[in-house]
Amino acid sequence: MQFDGIIPPTSLREIPEFTRHAESIGFDAIWSSETLHSPFMPLALVAEHSQRLDFGTAIAVAFARSPASLAYTAWDLAQASSGRFILGLGTQVKAHIERRFGLEWPASPVKKLRELIAGIRALWATWQTGERLNFRGEYFKLTLMSPFFNPGAIDHPHIPIYLAGVNAGLSRLAGEVADGFHAHPYHSEKYLREIIVPAIEQGAAQSGRARSDVSLVITAMFATNKVEEDFARAQIAFYASTPTYRSVMAHHGWEEVADQLSNLSRRGKWGEMTELINDEMLETFAVVAGEEDLAQALLERYTGLADRLMIYNPYHPGERDDFWKRLLKQAHDAR
Repeated sequence: MQFDGIIPPTSLREIPEFTRHAESIGFDAIWSSETLHSPFMPLALVAEHSQRLDFGTAIAVAFARSPASLAYTAWDLAQASSGRFILGLGTQVKAHIERRFGLEWPASPVKKLRELIAGIRALWATWQTGERLNFRGEYFKLTLMSPFFNPGAIDHPHIPIYLAGVNAGLSRLAGEVADGFHAHPYHSEKYLREIIVPAIEQGAAQSGRARSDVSLVITAMFATNKVEEDFARAQIAFYASTPTYRSVMAHHGWEEVADQLSNLSRRGKWGEMTELINDEMLETFAVVAGEEDLAQALLERYTGLADRLMIYNPYHPGERDDFWKRLLKQAHDAR
């Protein structure tokens, strides 16, 4: 199991230092998200200022971009890093696609995402082999690639595509067409074992593949003190208030709490939402342990599930470096 970190929301000026520190203390990969900033721009700096780190998007919003824009960006980052880049894609939810990005939500998100991935790979194949571009689908038609716009072959043309999701539909799609799956940080071990992994296996079987052909990246929240517990409760409350993610709470019989959280969210009552996350919920969705015991607690929960474990809590260079070094050393020594 690999142990990965997340780039915290920060300016591009801070990325070189962050990258060097993350590599030196032992992270295996670092991931950028699409929240306050572009998920791609920091990664050009990661490629430049690291030697061994894998890196990728976790995630880039797929429905805010065309297959071509994603294909070009991924091609450049793979070339710049000698093949260390991973393209992680997610759909986001309908309200954000329509009201934040100003675009149309597809009638079938799974079908559009499947087609978008096929379109990206068609472009890559054209650039690498010179074959004619001729991709035709319901959502995308890609048939023009003149030499002026063709970046040409690269040394590491196989760029892994990971999908992200909460529910079974996107998990199945990842098993069917992707190289990996990002499990949402809002999860439980029970939900992963009973919903996510079986769905990946079903999708993989449809394509004649095994579950082991799809890397499972699990993002884990943890709490070693009261401040981190409060942070985890707030994150759980925020995610659980999203109607699209209702299935996770429902799987544990907490539908009523999910409804209350959604109502409070609509009214902007963020402080009251956190109060609804009791200790049982906290310990279900986050790993709660002392600093010395955290590595073992993470391994006990996720060994046999995660191929890569992404630490949700942000790492900041120079803050608690001894803690992070110890955590990563203990985790690496145990694998």
